Amino acid sequence: MAMRTLRVGLAIAATSAAIAAAAASVAAQAAVSDAMIENDAKSPGDVLSWGMGPQGQRYSTLARINTKNVDRLVPAWSFSFGGEKQRGQESQPLIHDGKMFVTASYSRIYALDAKTGRKLWKYEHRLPEGIMPCCDVVNRGAALYDNLVIFGTLDAQLVALDQNSGKVVWKEKLEDYAAGYSYTAAPLVAKGLVLTGISGGEFGVVGRVDARDAKTGQLVWSRPVVEGHMGYKYDKDGNKTEIGMTGTQNASWPGETWKTGGAATWLGGTYDPATGLAYFGTGNPGPWNSHIRKGDNLYSASTVALDPATGKIVWHYQNTPNDGWDFDGVNEFVTFDLDGKRVGGKADRNGFFYVNDATSGKLVNAFPFVKKITWATGIDLKSGRPNYVAEGRPGDPAAANGEKKGKSVFAAPGFLGGKNQQPMAYSPQTGLFYVPANEWGMDIWNEPISYKKGAAFLGAGFTIQPLNEDYIGSLRAINPKTGKIVWEVKNGAPLWGGAMTTAGGLVFWGTPEGYLKAADAKTGKELWQFQTGSGVVAPPVTWEENGEQFVAVVSGWGGAVPLWGGEVAKRVNFLEQGGSVWVFKLHKS
Repeated sequence: MAMRTLRVGLAIAATSAAIAAAAASVAAQAAVSDAMIENDAKSPGDVLSWGMGPQGQRYSTLARINTKNVDRLVPAWSFSFGGEKQRGQESQPLIHDGKMFVTASYSRIYALDAKTGRKLWKYEHRLPEGIMPCCDVVNRGAALYDNLVIFGTLDAQLVALDQNSGKVVWKEKLEDYAAGYSYTAAPLVAKGLVLTGISGGEFGVVGRVDARDAKTGQLVWSRPVVEGHMGYKYDKDGNKTEIGMTGTQNASWPGETWKTGGAATWLGGTYDPATGLAYFGTGNPGPWNSHIRKGDNLYSASTVALDPATGKIVWHYQNTPNDGWDFDGVNEFVTFDLDGKRVGGKADRNGFFYVNDATSGKLVNAFPFVKKITWATGIDLKSGRPNYVAEGRPGDPAAANGEKKGKSVFAAPGFLGGKNQQPMAYSPQTGLFYVPANEWGMDIWNEPISYKKGAAFLGAGFTIQPLNEDYIGSLRAINPKTGKIVWEVKNGAPLWGGAMTTAGGLVFWGTPEGYLKAADAKTGKELWQFQTGSGVVAPPVTWEENGEQFVAVVSGWGGAVPLWGGEVAKRVNFLEQGGSVWVFKLHKS
């Protein structure tokens, strides 16, 4: 009897050990690693990063859905974010281990069954009174690492949740929301670090990039991107050590203007394992009135390449020196191969498309991707600087003979940009970029301004205006080598959602009118569309599960256009808000 009991006990112990080992194996398989993130663009079974790969190409190797059968795409499921908290929905979903992680307006995040749309859990961040988001209560997505899903909030916090339960694992404050700071981007993970920028460029903040241990949230280093501010590294006890000043104080900022210099890194960054560098765009200098801060105002309106291990700025390229139009420079830097070199493409808000060497930052090419630019005649490829049109800059109110504002000018593009937050896509199959572009201009004038903590810091007035009767938005296929627009699909309303391209020869994009569309990536011929019920201002994604390809997009009209769009906003005031995720698959016929 004793021997039998012993055998039963051993059997139970062995079974328990096997179950524990199996559970540990599943957990190990589910944990998101650095290698998985770096290989994200080549792994069709998941979407682990904003950009469908840290390089940001938004290209999928999947071809089950292609030019011949995309017209058979039908809804698989839809999920509503619910409640009254709708507004702009700019999130890109992530897919891992059978789950979809998707953020929503007002700093919410959901985990859904990727196959059925069933809600697994929801986390809703408690926002304080007095948050000051510039351009709607949006959130553009999360990051995955280990067993965590990490996202930022409108009150400038970073929250890491357990992927399975939704429980908070760590939470860290990025900055003081009462001073105008906020956070809307999807975090970037590189080499075990979660890299974040900051929002708040219209409130006299100081832009920067922070690196934290992705598992613990412990701050590792902080690098300001306004010249004159000190960078720091941090030990495990939170003690900080100087790692060098950003640039040279007063070299390109007069007086104390660098102290409220803006340059918010509000769109987040990309990372290229081939170069080992992270790339962040920096926003407009503060205030908009450029006559107050004469000089280039480094490192505003630039691309900065950072060593993720140390926070060192390896190189920078300034797209709009002494920006006087709120052209910003945050647009994503997408790395790709061109003539045997690793380069990066950037469709800047100022209307020019730039190609830079991804290792050195040297300018390779620059050309317009919109049809009307008034502030410069072009970019000098030798010096890398714009050829300014002097009369295209708003006038100085200090020289306005007693007037309360400077001379008004008409400028194109308008400050919402030739391309804004909506991410472009690149196809190595066609060698083309797919850019959701907009054609609009603005009347703009400068006004006197002084800094006050937590108050808007513009020093300018403006009115956005459409340039054409028949369209504002245009999806453009652009050759980065020649600068030619190969084809375009015009759209009545501004394009504010991102693009995606696939090995099936397709490009997908959404419109504020509510459609998710697909076209032939070579010709631009529209092949399919679906009405989602609200405006699409988010980028689509695709993945494969059990041999079946899915396409997903978030729908929900909002963002900056209805808030800041002037005459353009009047054109789209009939559009309805919403908040939902749509997932599509091929109809089996």
